[in-house]
Amino acid sequence: MRYDVVIVGGGLAGLSAAVQLGRYNHKVLVIDSDNGRSNFCLRYQNLIGWKNGVSGPELRQVGKEQAEKVGVEFVKGKAVTAKAYGAEEFVIETDAAERFEGRRLLLATGVMDRLPPLEGLVPCLGISIYVCPDCDGYELSGRRAIVMGSGNPGAHMADILTYWTPDLVYVNHEEKEIAPELMDKLRQKGVEIMEEPIRRLIIRDEQLQGIVLESGKEIEGGKAFVAFGGNEVRSGLAAQLGVTLHGNRHIEADPRTKMTNIRHVWAAGDVLAHSEQASIAMGDGCQAAIWIHKSLIEKDGSKALRPLEAAAEQGIELEECRNTGM
Repeated sequence: MRYDVVIVGGGLAGLSAAVQLGRYNHKVLVIDSDNGRSNFCLRYQNLIGWKNGVSGPELRQVGKEQAEKVGVEFVKGKAVTAKAYGAEEFVIETDAAERFEGRRLLLATGVMDRLPPLEGLVPCLGISIYVCPDCDGYELSGRRAIVMGSGNPGAHMADILTYWTPDLVYVNHEEKEIAPELMDKLRQKGVEIMEEPIRRLIIRDEQLQGIVLESGKEIEGGKAFVAFGGNEVRSGLAAQLGVTLHGNRHIEADPRTKMTNIRHVWAAGDVLAHSEQASIAMGDGCQAAIWIHKSLIEKDGSKALRPLEAAAEQGIELEECRNTGM
């Protein structure tokens, strides 16, 4: 079946776009593996309107219901291949060998954090264990906290978190090298550094109480951050289509329209290069949907499409520079 828009990813960005496009009365399909970052966050506490916090699964369920109410269709599956045929034909195939066609394509495939395989960690995400200091650094205010990490990424996280609390322990779980200047900085700020793997977490009712190191030493702490580096940026489909990626594999897109260098391919959410915030992902999805709508109803050369056409021309120019080695 052919759709006006195929959205790959049913997280906060993809759902926001789906609701907006459905309200424009476009025929929209969302392909979702149900394995995104928002599945694992059990409490977002910095979203307006949710003064007691809201979980990622709840936001996803409500968003899906809103989208379905305006006619958006959903397919559960992992999109594994993406191909473009001509100017307005994209074909997406899933791991179940299902094939879907769309005139426009939105990639909201997100990022997945690299987490250590410690029992009890995932049920605490967003409640007492966090990954984003901009979202949840506030939760540490004046409290004793633990950073569970690996080498420099964990050390950088500990450095950032000293803004909220002076009582920090950094556990270099993978015992990777830490840059000497960063080590000195943490010591000057009073961060305790432990070069030892974590054996297990001490958890009571989804609340972290502390950790036990491999040596048997217990470290008390009711809040923790995880920072291991090497997060998976899910831009594989974009690469298949020739979409320009940054060096860190995040998708490059026009900041206003969210369209990539490939005409009629958009991107939204954490797969873009920006602050990885739920509210920003939602805004990205809505912004992309607005410009996708314009591209579906306006004629080429219209005033409404000039920013899109300028972005497309810039993408072509960038690609020509790459091809000529400039």
